[in-house]
Amino acid sequence: MPVPPSSAPVRTSLLRDTVHERLRDAIVDGTLAPGEVVRDTELAAWLGVSRTPVREALLRLGESGLVRAAPGRSTVVAEIDVAEVREAHAVVAAMHRLAVSEAVARLTADDLERMRDANRRFAAAVEQRDSGAALAADDDFHAVAVEIAGNRAVATVLAQFGPVVRRLERRRFASHAAAESVALHERLVEACAGRDADAAAEVAFRTWQNLADLIPAPDPAADPDQPTALQETP
Repeated sequence: MPVPPSSAPVRTSLLRDTVHERLRDAIVDGTLAPGEVVRDTELAAWLGVSRTPVREALLRLGESGLVRAAPGRSTVVAEIDVAEVREAHAVVAAMHRLAVSEAVARLTADDLERMRDANRRFAAAVEQRDSGAALAADDDFHAVAVEIAGNRAVATVLAQFGPVVRRLERRRFASHAAAESVALHERLVEACAGRDADAAAEVAFRTWQNLADLIPAPDPAADPDQPTALQETP
């Protein structure tokens, strides 16, 4: 019997990605808190989906270090581990510098306006101390260069390690210290508009490098085999 044609194929990849994004964002914004046990049945009920895309999403989140799982044990939201954040931050900063350097020559006037608009929204969110809106606007701002660069390797690395850094960045965007990022964004747009790839790349790198101030220095007396969790500030 021939396989009947399908007039409405199920977009499983879209569902899988959507579930992953929802769970990733819930971890980044603290809805799912560090140390919290996450069960696929409960998450599936919360999202209104089957357990399969939830399990796949948890596997991907485990690869990014956002959840921890062990055979026969519960899956939990990972603590913000200092060493892992430091490693991810270095990679993310370098990838954004590369993306900007490759994108500058191809950015159009519309692209630059997208960046300006995102920065205006970012500035407003920072002023209102709305860290969620600030993160969303900042994502939109930096996504322009990543999109225009068209470097799949860069995009893949950022998709995996960006959320690890975002958990840290959320702390910065909840304070007025984020105001410096508004000015750096403006400088980045100006450098891009002037087609100065080197200057734009360095500003992009500095924008992300500033987050290093939020990462505690390594403790030489600490046990290297024991991860050090980043403590929540009051």
